[in-house]
Amino acid sequence: MKKKSSSKKRTPKTVKPSDRRDKSLRDHLLYLLKGGGAHVSFDDAMGDWTLQLAGVKVANFPHTAWMLLEHMRLAQRDILDFSRNSKHVSPPWPEGYWPASEAPTDEKAWTASMAAFNKDLRTMQQLVSDRETDLYARIPWGDGQTILREAMLLADHNAYHLGQLVMLRKSIGI
Repeated sequence: MKKKSSSKKRTPKTVKPSDRRDKSLRDHLLYLLKGGGAHVSFDDAMGDWTLQLAGVKVANFPHTAWMLLEHMRLAQRDILDFSRNSKHVSPPWPEGYWPASEAPTDEKAWTASMAAFNKDLRTMQQLVSDRETDLYARIPWGDGQTILREAMLLADHNAYHLGQLVMLRKSIGI
């Protein structure tokens, strides 16, 4: 038996141009943060990097994979915490943004750093996705920064160092 169609007409929700632009901007930011376009994703850059190769240095390259991973994790955490917490204090530059060692102490440290990086990246993606987040509003405890600026800074910073990881990976032969 067929259902009778309702005599009530449904009016489609009107989408304002500003809503479309807002969604488009958020989608583009998420695309960048996830490694879209000319960017490489974190998972693609890290791939199957083993603990044994995490501390390998190559000629004329100042960092190991561990150093780059930890630097990205620490900087990303700083950007995220600044974006959400008025009481956040950034670590001292540059020592607060780089690990003390060239290699992780063990497998647990290596995998924990990757997991923390991914968790914080997802948190920034959620912040950008949240329509309640005003991307253009100045962060009250900052000096002119916005969530839009912080998300782009994070995407750019990650892209730079992920590119370094790709080159390091090629130099090592993995």
